[in-house]
Amino acid sequence: QVQPVESGGGTVQAGGSMRLSCKASGRLFSTYAMGWFRQAPGKDREFVAAIGWLERNMDYADSVKGRFTISRDNNKDTVYLEMNNLKPEDTAVYYCAASPREIGYSGWQYNYWGQGTQVTVSS
Repeated sequence: QVQPVESGGGTVQAGGSMRLSCKASGRLFSTYAMGWFRQAPGKDREFVAAIGWLERNMDYADSVKGRFTISRDNNKDTVYLEMNNLKPEDTAVYYCAASPREIGYSGWQYNYWGQGTQVTVSS
């Protein structure tokens, strides 16, 4: 199993950029698909992006396509979420999750979750 730990959150102005990191300690990180989800106050958790253990397999929510980029470094057991042109509606707690299957779009498909990191985008 793996234990994801997120870092890199904070406050940024609209139009700015931020990079989140998620280090997933444990065995066989490279065999897990990794996903990012987010939850804004009063809203359900939603899928943001995911990357498979085969790095060429990745996908994004429509709301972040063209602005966010997911990547992974299996040598460092870390997955990243590069966020550009941030908008106030991107404000949320961002969670990293690991799945022993291929990429999924629902939270139930992921077995291991981090504690989350707050991202606040001011207008």
